[in-house]
Amino acid sequence: MALLTFEKKYRVPGGTLVGGDLFDFWVGPFFVGFFGVTTIFFAGLGTILIFYGAVLQGTWNPWLISIDPPPLEYGLGPAPLREGGLWQIITICAHGAFISWLLREVEIARKLGMGLHVPFAFGFAILAYTTLVVIRPVLMGAWGHAFPYGIWTHLDWVSNTGYTYGNFHYNPAHMVAVTFFFTTCLALALHGSLILSAANPNKGLEMRAPDHEDTFFRDFIGYSIGPLGIHRLGLLLALNAGFWSAVCIVISGTVWFGEWVVWWDWWLNLPIWADL
Repeated sequence: MALLTFEKKYRVPGGTLVGGDLFDFWVGPFFVGFFGVTTIFFAGLGTILIFYGAVLQGTWNPWLISIDPPPLEYGLGPAPLREGGLWQIITICAHGAFISWLLREVEIARKLGMGLHVPFAFGFAILAYTTLVVIRPVLMGAWGHAFPYGIWTHLDWVSNTGYTYGNFHYNPAHMVAVTFFFTTCLALALHGSLILSAANPNKGLEMRAPDHEDTFFRDFIGYSIGPLGIHRLGLLLALNAGFWSAVCIVISGTVWFGEWVVWWDWWLNLPIWADL
Protein backbone atom coordinates (compact mmCIF):
# COMPACT_ATOMS: atom_id res chain seq x y z
CA MET A 1 0.00 0.00 0.00
CA ALA A 2 1.41 3.38 -0.97
CA LEU A 3 2.16 5.66 1.96
CA LEU A 4 -0.07 8.50 0.81
CA THR A 5 -3.16 6.26 0.52
CA PHE A 6 -3.55 6.00 4.29
CA GLU A 7 -1.57 9.00 5.48
CA LYS A 8 -4.46 11.45 5.19
CA LYS A 9 -6.31 10.04 8.19
CA TYR A 10 -3.34 10.93 10.38
CA ARG A 11 -3.27 14.56 9.28
CA VAL A 12 -5.64 15.65 12.02
CA PRO A 13 -5.60 19.20 13.46
CA GLY A 14 -4.60 19.88 17.04
CA GLY A 15 -2.07 18.33 19.36
CA THR A 16 0.33 21.25 18.97
CA LEU A 17 2.21 22.56 21.99
CA VAL A 18 2.99 26.06 20.71
CA GLY A 19 1.62 28.17 17.86
CA GLY A 20 -1.80 26.55 17.56
CA ASP A 21 -3.19 26.56 14.03
CA LEU A 22 -0.48 28.96 12.77
CA PHE A 23 2.10 26.20 12.24
CA ASP A 24 -0.29 23.26 12.14
CA PHE A 25 0.26 22.30 8.51
CA TRP A 26 2.11 19.79 6.33
CA VAL A 27 4.62 20.12 3.52
CA GLY A 28 4.23 16.99 1.44
CA PRO A 29 4.42 14.06 3.88
CA PHE A 30 6.15 16.15 6.58
CA PHE A 31 4.41 17.83 9.50
CA VAL A 32 5.85 21.28 10.16
CA GLY A 33 4.63 22.73 13.46
CA PHE A 34 6.30 25.46 15.48
CA PHE A 35 9.12 23.16 16.53
CA GLY A 36 9.68 22.09 12.93
CA VAL A 37 10.36 25.75 12.15
CA THR A 38 12.73 26.13 15.11
CA THR A 39 14.50 22.91 14.11
CA ILE A 40 15.14 24.28 10.62
CA PHE A 41 16.32 27.60 12.09
CA PHE A 42 18.80 26.16 14.58
CA ALA A 43 20.06 23.43 12.22
CA GLY A 44 20.49 25.93 9.40
CA LEU A 45 22.27 28.50 11.59
CA GLY A 46 24.57 25.86 13.07
CA THR A 47 25.47 24.54 9.61
CA ILE A 48 26.22 28.05 8.34
CA LEU A 49 28.48 28.66 11.35
CA ILE A 50 30.35 25.43 10.65
CA PHE A 51 30.96 26.64 7.09
CA TYR A 52 32.08 29.99 8.52
CA GLY A 53 34.49 28.13 10.78
CA ALA A 54 35.85 26.29 7.73
CA VAL A 55 36.48 29.67 6.08
CA LEU A 56 38.34 30.89 9.16
CA GLN A 57 40.33 27.67 9.25
CA GLY A 58 41.17 27.96 5.57
CA THR A 59 40.13 24.49 4.42
CA TRP A 60 37.11 22.88 2.75
CA ASN A 61 38.41 19.35 3.25
CA PRO A 62 35.64 17.70 5.32
CA TRP A 63 38.21 15.46 7.02
CA LEU A 64 40.19 18.46 8.25
CA ILE A 65 37.46 20.95 9.21
CA SER A 66 37.34 21.25 13.00
CA ILE A 67 35.40 23.58 15.27
CA ASP A 68 37.32 23.41 18.52
CA PRO A 69 36.03 24.26 22.02
CA PRO A 70 37.71 27.13 23.89
CA PRO A 71 41.12 26.51 25.46
CA LEU A 72 41.06 25.41 29.09
CA GLU A 73 42.19 28.82 30.33
CA TYR A 74 38.80 30.31 29.38
CA GLY A 75 37.12 28.06 31.91
CA LEU A 76 33.34 28.23 31.64
CA GLY A 77 33.29 31.79 30.34
CA PRO A 78 32.52 33.06 26.83
CA ALA A 79 35.35 32.97 24.31
CA PRO A 80 36.10 34.98 21.13
CA LEU A 81 34.69 33.46 17.95
CA ARG A 82 38.07 32.36 16.64
CA GLU A 83 39.08 30.84 19.99
CA GLY A 84 36.11 28.64 20.77
CA GLY A 85 33.23 31.09 20.73
CA LEU A 86 32.07 29.58 17.45
CA TRP A 87 31.98 26.17 19.11
CA GLN A 88 29.87 27.59 21.95
CA ILE A 89 27.27 29.08 19.59
CA ILE A 90 27.13 25.91 17.47
CA THR A 91 26.59 23.87 20.64
CA ILE A 92 23.62 26.10 21.53
CA CYS A 93 22.26 25.64 17.99
CA ALA A 94 22.67 21.87 18.23
CA HIS A 95 20.70 21.76 21.46
CA GLY A 96 18.05 24.03 19.95
CA ALA A 97 17.69 21.72 16.93
CA PHE A 98 17.70 18.46 18.93
CA ILE A 99 15.23 19.63 21.57
CA SER A 100 12.98 21.18 18.90
CA TRP A 101 12.92 17.86 17.05
CA LEU A 102 12.00 16.06 20.28
CA LEU A 103 9.11 18.46 20.91
CA ARG A 104 7.99 18.05 17.30
CA GLU A 105 7.88 14.30 17.94
CA VAL A 106 5.70 15.00 20.99
CA GLU A 107 3.27 16.96 18.82
CA ILE A 108 3.08 14.17 16.24
CA ALA A 109 2.51 11.59 19.00
CA ARG A 110 -0.33 13.72 20.37
CA LYS A 111 -1.89 13.92 16.91
CA LEU A 112 -1.72 10.15 16.51
CA GLY A 113 -3.02 9.50 20.02
CA MET A 114 0.00 7.36 20.85
CA GLY A 115 2.38 7.28 23.79
CA LEU A 116 5.47 9.45 24.13
CA HIS A 117 7.99 6.61 24.03
CA VAL A 118 9.58 7.84 20.77
CA PRO A 119 10.48 11.35 22.04
CA PHE A 120 11.38 9.80 25.40
CA ALA A 121 13.87 7.50 23.69
CA PHE A 122 15.28 10.36 21.60
CA GLY A 123 15.75 12.27 24.85
CA PHE A 124 18.33 9.68 25.91
CA ALA A 125 20.36 10.41 22.76
CA ILE A 126 20.20 14.12 23.58
CA LEU A 127 21.28 13.31 27.16
CA ALA A 128 24.35 11.45 25.89
CA TYR A 129 25.36 14.42 23.71
CA THR A 130 24.65 16.96 26.46
CA THR A 131 26.74 14.92 28.88
CA LEU A 132 29.75 15.22 26.57
CA VAL A 133 29.53 18.92 25.72
CA VAL A 134 27.82 20.47 28.76
CA ILE A 135 27.50 18.34 31.90
CA ARG A 136 31.03 16.89 32.03
CA PRO A 137 32.81 20.14 31.00
CA VAL A 138 30.82 22.06 33.65
CA LEU A 139 31.74 19.50 36.32
CA MET A 140 35.39 19.71 35.25
CA GLY A 141 35.36 23.53 35.15
CA ALA A 142 36.11 24.30 31.50
CA TRP A 143 34.43 24.03 28.09
CA GLY A 144 37.78 22.86 26.75
CA HIS A 145 37.07 19.38 28.11
CA ALA A 146 34.31 18.89 25.50
CA PHE A 147 34.98 17.28 22.13
CA PRO A 148 35.63 19.28 18.94
CA TYR A 149 33.28 19.23 15.95
CA GLY A 150 35.44 17.58 13.34
CA ILE A 151 36.03 14.11 11.94
CA TRP A 152 39.72 13.54 12.64
CA THR A 153 39.83 15.81 15.70
CA HIS A 154 36.82 14.08 17.21
CA LEU A 155 38.48 10.69 16.77
CA ASP A 156 41.67 12.08 18.29
CA TRP A 157 39.68 13.38 21.26
CA VAL A 158 38.11 9.96 21.83
CA SER A 159 41.52 8.26 21.66
CA ASN A 160 43.23 10.81 23.90
CA THR A 161 40.43 10.71 26.48
CA GLY A 162 40.65 6.92 26.61
CA TYR A 163 44.41 6.95 27.13
CA THR A 164 44.13 9.72 29.73
CA TYR A 165 42.50 7.18 32.02
CA GLY A 166 44.87 4.34 31.19
CA ASN A 167 42.61 2.02 29.29
CA PHE A 168 38.96 3.04 29.00
CA HIS A 169 37.90 -0.57 28.51
CA TYR A 170 38.42 -1.07 32.25
CA ASN A 171 35.78 1.59 33.00
CA PRO A 172 32.94 -0.49 34.54
CA ALA A 173 30.19 1.77 33.15
CA HIS A 174 31.81 1.52 29.71
CA MET A 175 31.66 -2.27 30.00
CA VAL A 176 27.95 -2.10 30.84
CA ALA A 177 27.26 0.32 27.96
CA VAL A 178 29.09 -1.80 25.38
CA THR A 179 27.26 -4.90 26.64
CA PHE A 180 23.92 -3.18 26.12
CA PHE A 181 24.94 -1.95 22.65
CA PHE A 182 25.89 -5.44 21.49
CA THR A 183 22.87 -7.04 23.17
CA THR A 184 20.59 -4.55 21.41
CA CYS A 185 22.14 -5.51 18.06
CA LEU A 186 21.79 -9.22 18.85
CA ALA A 187 18.16 -9.03 20.03
CA LEU A 188 16.96 -6.87 17.14
CA ALA A 189 18.96 -8.87 14.57
CA LEU A 190 17.22 -12.03 15.79
CA HIS A 191 13.88 -10.23 15.59
CA GLY A 192 14.52 -8.74 12.16
CA SER A 193 15.76 -11.99 10.65
CA LEU A 194 12.70 -13.80 12.00
CA ILE A 195 10.33 -11.22 10.49
CA LEU A 196 12.09 -11.39 7.12
CA SER A 197 11.96 -15.19 7.05
CA ALA A 198 8.27 -15.22 8.04
CA ALA A 199 7.28 -12.49 5.58
CA ASN A 200 9.28 -13.93 2.65
CA PRO A 201 8.46 -17.64 2.42
CA ASN A 202 9.56 -19.81 -0.45
CA LYS A 203 7.52 -19.59 -3.63
CA GLY A 204 4.14 -21.23 -3.26
CA LEU A 205 4.08 -21.06 0.55
CA GLU A 206 1.93 -18.76 2.66
CA MET A 207 3.39 -15.94 4.69
CA ARG A 208 3.81 -16.95 8.32
CA ALA A 209 1.86 -15.32 11.17
CA PRO A 210 3.10 -14.25 14.65
CA ASP A 211 2.07 -17.59 16.15
CA HIS A 212 4.61 -19.31 13.88
CA GLU A 213 7.26 -16.82 15.00
CA ASP A 214 6.48 -17.53 18.65
CA THR A 215 6.67 -21.25 18.01
CA PHE A 216 10.09 -20.87 16.36
CA PHE A 217 11.64 -19.15 19.35
CA ARG A 218 9.98 -21.51 21.82
CA ASP A 219 11.64 -24.34 19.92
CA PHE A 220 14.91 -22.40 19.50
CA ILE A 221 15.54 -21.01 22.98
CA GLY A 222 12.58 -22.33 24.97
CA TYR A 223 10.80 -18.99 25.28
CA SER A 224 9.21 -16.33 23.05
CA ILE A 225 8.86 -12.78 24.30
CA GLY A 226 6.21 -12.07 21.67
CA PRO A 227 5.89 -9.49 18.88
CA LEU A 228 5.13 -6.60 21.27
CA GLY A 229 7.58 -7.73 23.91
CA ILE A 230 10.58 -7.77 21.55
CA HIS A 231 10.04 -4.10 20.72
CA ARG A 232 9.78 -3.22 24.40
CA LEU A 233 12.94 -5.22 25.07
CA GLY A 234 14.74 -3.51 22.20
CA LEU A 235 13.74 -0.09 23.57
CA LEU A 236 14.89 -1.01 27.08
CA LEU A 237 18.26 -2.29 25.83
CA ALA A 238 18.84 0.73 23.58
CA LEU A 239 17.95 3.24 26.32
CA ASN A 240 20.36 1.52 28.70
CA ALA A 241 23.11 1.60 26.08
CA GLY A 242 22.73 5.36 25.70
CA PHE A 243 22.38 5.96 29.44
CA TRP A 244 25.44 3.98 30.50
CA SER A 245 27.54 5.47 27.70
CA ALA A 246 26.78 8.87 29.23
CA VAL A 247 27.61 7.57 32.71
CA CYS A 248 30.95 6.09 31.63
CA ILE A 249 32.28 9.43 30.39
CA VAL A 250 30.77 11.74 33.00
CA ILE A 251 32.43 9.85 35.87
CA SER A 252 35.85 10.04 34.15
CA GLY A 253 37.68 13.08 35.44
CA THR A 254 34.94 14.00 37.90
CA VAL A 255 34.54 10.96 40.17
CA TRP A 256 37.55 8.91 39.05
CA PHE A 257 40.81 10.63 38.11
CA GLY A 258 43.33 7.83 37.74
CA GLU A 259 43.67 4.86 35.42
CA TRP A 260 40.52 2.77 35.31
CA VAL A 261 42.44 -0.49 35.67
CA VAL A 262 43.38 0.62 39.20
CA TRP A 263 39.68 0.86 40.11
CA TRP A 264 39.55 -2.93 40.02
CA ASP A 265 42.01 -3.25 42.92
CA TRP A 266 39.02 -3.60 45.23
CA TRP A 267 38.32 -6.90 43.51
CA LEU A 268 41.90 -8.10 43.87
CA ASN A 269 41.90 -7.11 47.54
CA LEU A 270 38.79 -9.06 48.51
CA PRO A 271 39.58 -11.14 51.63
CA ILE A 272 38.51 -14.28 49.77
CA TRP A 273 41.82 -14.42 47.93
CA ALA A 274 43.81 -11.33 48.92
CA ASP A 275 46.16 -13.41 51.09
CA LEU A 276 46.49 -16.36 48.71
